[in-house]
Amino acid sequence: VQDQRFTQGRPDVLCFETDPLEDDVTVAGSMKVKLFGSTSGTDCDWVARLIDVYPEENRNNPLLNGFQLLIAGEPLRGRFRKSYETPEPIKPGAVEEYTIDLVQGHHRFRKGHKIMVQVSSTWFPLIDRNPQKYVPNIFEAEDSDFQKATQRVYHTPKFASRVELDVLSGKEEKK
Repeated sequence: VQDQRFTQGRPDVLCFETDPLEDDVTVAGSMKVKLFGSTSGTDCDWVARLIDVYPEENRNNPLLNGFQLLIAGEPLRGRFRKSYETPEPIKPGAVEEYTIDLVQGHHRFRKGHKIMVQVSSTWFPLIDRNPQKYVPNIFEAEDSDFQKATQRVYHTPKFASRVELDVLSGKEEKK
């Protein structure tokens, strides 16, 4: 329940958010981030976080002014983008599709709140560091295996990175 504002504005974190919601939005079910990205390395991590951004002014509880509540967050190690059984290196510079499953969830984003998605390539110390270089076993990586890499996220008509949420609308469900 820690306020997530400490990550917003960091140069290694992309933030996308809606305008203030005109009505409540209830998410119930599947929550996924479909990301098109590339790396200059041969392995990388992608981390997606779904956040409820409270209004800047909250008269009932000023401590919640602009609060950013983490709803769901999950990492995906690039080597497992196609299969968890058969990891494989990434071709440097190649645009690949990564599906980050935020698991099933249920949350109501209230009117006046914003929906934010943050994308980064690390969540250390919550998950271990990725050397950015494909090695057979990350837990046996040598210091020399760790290298600097640049990750890019694409959002073009051809490479349409997006969030997919099951949204309830009255008794009907939309996707």
